[in-house]
Amino acid sequence: MDGEYVAPSLGRITVAELAPAWLRGKKAATAPSNYRTLDAAWRNHVEPRWGNVRIADISLEAVEAWITEMRIAAMEKAEAQKAKGGKVSDGATTIIRAHGVLAGILDAAVKAKRLPKNLARGVENLPDKKKKRHVYLTSADVQRLAKQSGQHELFVLVLAYCGPRWGEVIALRVRDIDFRRARITVADNAVQLGVDHAEGETKGKEIRTVPVPRFILERLRQHVKEKPRDALVFPHPEDPEKYLTRPKSADGWFAGAVKRSKVQPITPHDLRHTCASLAVSAGANVLALARLLGHKDAKETLNTYADLFDDDLDRVASAMDEKYSGGKGSAATSVGSCTCQNLVTEPNQAAA
Repeated sequence: MDGEYVAPSLGRITVAELAPAWLRGKKAATAPSNYRTLDAAWRNHVEPRWGNVRIADISLEAVEAWITEMRIAAMEKAEAQKAKGGKVSDGATTIIRAHGVLAGILDAAVKAKRLPKNLARGVENLPDKKKKRHVYLTSADVQRLAKQSGQHELFVLVLAYCGPRWGEVIALRVRDIDFRRARITVADNAVQLGVDHAEGETKGKEIRTVPVPRFILERLRQHVKEKPRDALVFPHPEDPEKYLTRPKSADGWFAGAVKRSKVQPITPHDLRHTCASLAVSAGANVLALARLLGHKDAKETLNTYADLFDDDLDRVASAMDEKYSGGKGSAATSVGSCTCQNLVTEPNQAAA
């Protein structure tokens, strides 16, 4: 009577029979790099467990048991990695992505009226994805790192002072630099897939312009002086038509520059975080920072870099202390704290 009846015969189809159509849809709608992770999650985690299972036979308890098994396997793997002194991962991202693939396929089944409800969406034992600690370099650190990067010195400076992502920088062409306005247009993104690259839209799927400090702009002017407008600004050292490949994590040129410059361990993407830190230190507000980094809105910027705006709270306390303490603030208050006695000293101030 409610129109929610689903014929049992429609639920006899297996997950593996529905997966190809769902994956094709994702391939058409997502970036190549993102699709590769979804395809890998299907092949490595979802298909072995659920491929031959009929969608009508999937229960909430079975999905939660599967997640528990993956979490235990991830913990055992992490312990083994730790014992060998290698890089330790809790596997949360892999587990969340695998669950997302299964849930997405079942969402499609519900939409096609093959299931009345997606039971995979009700699980409660998914791991929490830990937020990675941001690494920020000082301007002096950046200068040392750049000098130790050899032929990639200017490349490192652009990452640290302009804030683009790696794929956005390697896709940058001479025509994208506006020397008159001191701006770079970030329009494309080149994602490395194995030994090849796939060029497409930026992560935010929007074209943006970012400011370029004058001391970098002049170096860019000399760097592209003899290059045609369509040439890559930072091409592969051995072929100007190819994109610059990512350096090896352990013994690549970037890791070597980090060691020689004696800065804290970082990745190339940490230079984007460094740019955010340097911009805030230079007085940039959250709206300007959001535009610089290509975030959809200021909320995303605040959620990502809330720690960079802690000083703003101190300034608020200091400003209120100076305005409302009646000149007694310096005797009884300090940065980041105040007392009611000092905050309100006159009746009219209390009313205000």
